[in-house]
Amino acid sequence: MATKPSDCHNYPPENYRSLQFPSLCWPPQDPLCSLYTIWDSWRYTLLWTLILYALFHLGATGIALSMQIGKPRTVWKYLLVLPLVYAFVAGVEALFTGSIVGLVLGAVYISGCYSMPTWIPFIWGWINTLVLIVSSFTIQGGL
Repeated sequence: MATKPSDCHNYPPENYRSLQFPSLCWPPQDPLCSLYTIWDSWRYTLLWTLILYALFHLGATGIALSMQIGKPRTVWKYLLVLPLVYAFVAGVEALFTGSIVGLVLGAVYISGCYSMPTWIPFIWGWINTLVLIVSSFTIQGGL
């Protein structure tokens, strides 16, 4: 794991405590409202990615179920499993992407002796979600 470099002075500050999730605050206003450990950056990125993936997968489930309106009643007993399957898939995908991105973010910020604003994991959760959406489309005409 990434450890703090020896030339980092006062990193993290002596009175630093891990923030409660979701602490979206701006560091220039509150210097203690930043993430300093790899554990915090991993946890924040993973949780934001899980939340956003769950929202988008459940939205896709809603669209898929609304397309089945008018089908016979026997089909619906199988379709009610769809939200559970989508939620499981969202959880597994978010676990992998959120963990990898969170650990890399934490390692980069720690190696540079930087404090990570709490907005960075939130933004990377959105980036992960947008990459998932873009990669879900088929691209016609390859090389």
